[in-house]
Amino acid sequence: MAKPVVGLQLYTLRDQTEKDFLGTIRKVAEMGYTAVEFAGYYNTPASELKAVLDELKLEAPSAHVGLNFGEPELISADLEKQIAYAKELGLKYIVTPWAPLPENPTIDDVNKLAGILEAAGKQVTEAGLKYGYHNHDFEFKKVDGKPVLDWLLEKVPAEYLIAEFDLGWVHMGGQKPAEYVTRYAGRVPLAHFKDFGQGRSDTEVGAGVVDLKGVMAIAEQAGIEYFIVEQEEFENSSLESAKISLDFFRQNGY
Repeated sequence: MAKPVVGLQLYTLRDQTEKDFLGTIRKVAEMGYTAVEFAGYYNTPASELKAVLDELKLEAPSAHVGLNFGEPELISADLEKQIAYAKELGLKYIVTPWAPLPENPTIDDVNKLAGILEAAGKQVTEAGLKYGYHNHDFEFKKVDGKPVLDWLLEKVPAEYLIAEFDLGWVHMGGQKPAEYVTRYAGRVPLAHFKDFGQGRSDTEVGAGVVDLKGVMAIAEQAGIEYFIVEQEEFENSSLESAKISLDFFRQNGY
């Protein structure tokens, strides 16, 4: 396996992208990142965005695409448009970043969500892309003795659902990131590198308490292709934090 590529989830720079989407992508490339993951396109035509990515020699493996859980009958039609855009852009993965779950989920809730994810996964897969799910910590609530996330990955076939583990939220869910990556080796091509400091406040990669180096040590063996930086809270600027996180990877041989 090749060494994973370090990318940035552009949600990290949402205060910048909402003002100047393409200009912010240029800043990301200038900073030294070699890949980006999208969280919205700000009405930019796919051809225009692809031209910028090609010019900057930036990889764009994936995008976060929310499903219309409020109106399930619209999920397929909405997803069809996202698939068309993703294919024109040259993405490989469409990832659902979040799903609703009750405070105390039951196996019926799990089965309902698994059915929605499998249907979406089939639709994306039949279009020639791969489909994934990005976790937070609430998917580690247990139903019948097993975390919801494990239920989902068990119930939906691997051909229709890959895992984009958010390592910070795995940690906050009371689990060990390296153990989860090992458990699902071969099914985790994308990994979100998020770090947490005090409480539920995240911080720059390498500045917190999450065992990210443990994942880095097994990444190639586990089949991780992309390390994707994501941060939501900042003491200074989002751009400065993104640079600090990139420096962590450079200091560790990436």
